[in-house]
Amino acid sequence: MQFRFATTVILLTLAGCGDDRRDERLRAAGPNPSLDALLKVADADAGKRKFGVCAACHNASKGAPDVGGPNLYGVFGQPMGQHSRRYAYTAALIDAGGRWDSATLDAWIARPQQIVPGTSMQFAGVRDPLDRADIIAYLRQQSD
Repeated sequence: MQFRFATTVILLTLAGCGDDRRDERLRAAGPNPSLDALLKVADADAGKRKFGVCAACHNASKGAPDVGGPNLYGVFGQPMGQHSRRYAYTAALIDAGGRWDSATLDAWIARPQQIVPGTSMQFAGVRDPLDRADIIAYLRQQSD
């Protein structure tokens, strides 16, 4: 457990590296930006780097196996708790209903336990809204 926490902290730190345009993108999104405004300035390449915090448990490549969590390739637009036929989702996630759209992914990435109490995903969440928008942009790219 301590190793996973330390790995997550390191990955979160590294995820912020290399985003030279971050301040510029935040200015373009405006003060107190909405999710839609952040998605307009989101950077899928930055999202791929920031996905590193997710990659401890998830793949996002076509045909890759489920690991600690389901492969997220093609998850965008799919029903919650049904995307991977190979992964054993919790009843809480299956019963939650809905689809993985931008708003749902944003809320989930921010605080999964708050969105679906009883989920098996033990992740504190990504607090930064631009980081979440970047990850969402990356996941949108990872589909057919």
